[in-house]
Amino acid sequence: MAKARSQHLEFAPPATPGLLRSVALALLAHGLLLMVLTVGIQWKHDSVQETVEAELWSSIPVPAAAPAPLEETPAPAEPAPETPPPPPPPPVPVVQPDLAAEAAIATARAKAERLKEEKAAQAKAELAKALKDKALKDKLAKEKLAKEKLAKEQAAQEKLAAEKAAKDKLSKQQADSKSQKEQKRKQELADAKAAKQLDDLRAQNLKRIAGMAGMGGNGAANSTSTSLKGSGPSAGYAGRIVARIKPNIVFTDDLRSNPRVEVEIRISPSGDILSTRITQSSGVQSWDDAVVRAIQKTEVLPKDIDGSIPTSMQIGFRPKD
Repeated sequence: MAKARSQHLEFAPPATPGLLRSVALALLAHGLLLMVLTVGIQWKHDSVQETVEAELWSSIPVPAAAPAPLEETPAPAEPAPETPPPPPPPPVPVVQPDLAAEAAIATARAKAERLKEEKAAQAKAELAKALKDKALKDKLAKEKLAKEKLAKEQAAQEKLAAEKAAKDKLSKQQADSKSQKEQKRKQELADAKAAKQLDDLRAQNLKRIAGMAGMGGNGAANSTSTSLKGSGPSAGYAGRIVARIKPNIVFTDDLRSNPRVEVEIRISPSGDILSTRITQSSGVQSWDDAVVRAIQKTEVLPKDIDGSIPTSMQIGFRPKD
C-alpha cells in the first residue's frame, strides 16, 4: 500500500506552500460549522419536542409516548409538564481528507483523459490518412484512365495516318505507273516518228548522193542496188537502242528542267556493251549516273536491220522524253 501510494505521489503535483496552515484553518472552520449545526439541531429538536408533547396531553398523566403525525393529534387541553431535554447526539467524527489518495485519483483521471485524447487524435489521424490515401488512389486511377485514353487516341490517329499514307503511296504508285506508261507510249510514238523522219531523210540523202555519182539516181525509189547502201546504221536503229535502254533507267527525282546527257557506247561485234563514256553531262549527276547504270544493265544491244552492229554509238537521253 505504501509503495502504491509512493508511486501515485510521484505523479502528484508539488505541495502548495502553507498547506498545514490551510489544513488547520479548514479543520477549525469545519469544527465551528459542526458546533453551530449541533446547537441548531438541538434547539430545533427541543422546540419540536415541546410542541409534540403538548399535542399528546391526556387527562391521565402517562409517560411520554412516541410522537404521532400532526394530523391525528387532538388539540391539547392543558399544557404538558416539562420533560428533561434528551441527551445531545454524539459528535459527528470529522473525516480527515486523504491527500495522497486524492492526488492519485486526480493523476489517474488526468492520465485517463490524456489517453482518451491521444486515442481520439490517433483515430482522427488514421481517418485523415485513409481519406488522403483514397484521394491519392482515385487520382492515380483517373490519371491511368486518362493515359490509356490518350494512348488509344494516339494509336487510332497513327493507324489512320498509316492507312492514309499507304493509300497515298498506292495512289502515287498507280499515278507513277500510269504516267510512266503514258510517257513510254509517247516516247515510242516519238521514236517511231523520229525514225520515220530519219528514214525519209536518209532515203533522200542516198537518192541525192546516187544522183551526184551517176549511179542511177534517177531510178526507182525502191531500188535494191547494194551501191546505194551507206556505211552507217539505219535511221531507226538509234531509236531501237534508246527503246532497249530506257526501261532500265531508275530515276525518281523530280526535275523542273529536262536536261540531256550524251553517252558514247562501245559495242562488240556480237552486240555486247564494252564500255560507256559521258561525252556531254546534263548538269545533274544523279541523272547521268542513272543513264550509265541503265546502259550497263542492258548488257546486249540488238542488231541493225541488215544484221550489222556499229562499233560505237553516241546517244542522248532526257528524263522527261
